[in-house]
Amino acid sequence: MRPALPTTLHTIAANAPGLVYQFRRAADGSVSFPYLSDGCLALLGVGAAELQAVPERFLSLVLPEDRPAYLESMQSSAQSMASWNWEGRIWVEAWKDVKWINLRCTPHALPGGAVLWEGMMSNITESKREQLEVRASRARLAELTAHIEKVKEQERERIAREIHDDLGGNLTAIKMALAMLAARLPDDEALQKKASYVDALVDRTIDAVHRLTLDLRPTVLDFGLLPALEWQAKEFETQAGIACTLRAGMKELELDPEQAAALFRIAQEALTNIAKHAQASAAAIRLSRSRGVLTLKISDNGRGIRPADRAKPDSFGLRGMAERARALGGTLTLGHAAGGGTEVAIKIRLPASAPDVTIGHE
Repeated sequence: MRPALPTTLHTIAANAPGLVYQFRRAADGSVSFPYLSDGCLALLGVGAAELQAVPERFLSLVLPEDRPAYLESMQSSAQSMASWNWEGRIWVEAWKDVKWINLRCTPHALPGGAVLWEGMMSNITESKREQLEVRASRARLAELTAHIEKVKEQERERIAREIHDDLGGNLTAIKMALAMLAARLPDDEALQKKASYVDALVDRTIDAVHRLTLDLRPTVLDFGLLPALEWQAKEFETQAGIACTLRAGMKELELDPEQAAALFRIAQEALTNIAKHAQASAAAIRLSRSRGVLTLKISDNGRGIRPADRAKPDSFGLRGMAERARALGGTLTLGHAAGGGTEVAIKIRLPASAPDVTIGHE
């Protein structure tokens, strides 16, 4: 015969879709189920009487890899007298299937060091599967994003090289031929002016090709992230008219070329946002490494980012930076800079072989 239940627990047991139960652990570690509702068989595949006769059987239902968390959460609840909330997988022999369950219960201290929990177990298999599917979908999306970014970077490099080699080479040949022709022109002022104009036009075109090549992929990136960031800081200062400093906690940094390119693009996008929106007079790039984690921070002293700016549906720059960081297995956070303005921080974990060197460099 089952013991009488408090009115509130009895009401829950009568209407609950899961299993309402009482679980007792004695001071010597032995366990028992003083009460199990009629939902026991439907949830666990074991009848209430059978489980009460052999209460240790419940732990055997929990998958071996989930048992440590189950026992640790029980012990933590018993020590702190806080709610016990655990979710994990059980093997239901009756249906030859794995089921996800969640238990939520409240502990009560009993004389002699025993603890009694009262609560409910419920089947969360469907919701858990949905969560796992969402995670898998996000993982696949992250892989696709990383692949797209890799292909884009490769395509940028290819186009930049073709522009530099083919178009740049042709323009250089045209300039040389033009110089030869200009030297043989008759002493005609109009012709000389026209030749000078064409020569200047070729020079401007060569400069434009050079700028396009650098925009597509700076050749300095082939030498590593640090030289590329140094170049970008100077370019940003020249083009945007905003003072930009770079401080790195190392003189050398060995990174995979794809990692270096991704971090460079994040810094580039962050600086572009500063130039467009921050109304800043100064920006700073900081690169540091500690305990196997590389941190890249880009900050400014401008008006600061507002919550509404982050929520804009067309804030693709911020999303792109976050996706790049995620593709690297890292994180990107936006916050307030120490002196006002905004700070973008990217953290990625480096390979275990990478040493932690902290040599000041600016």
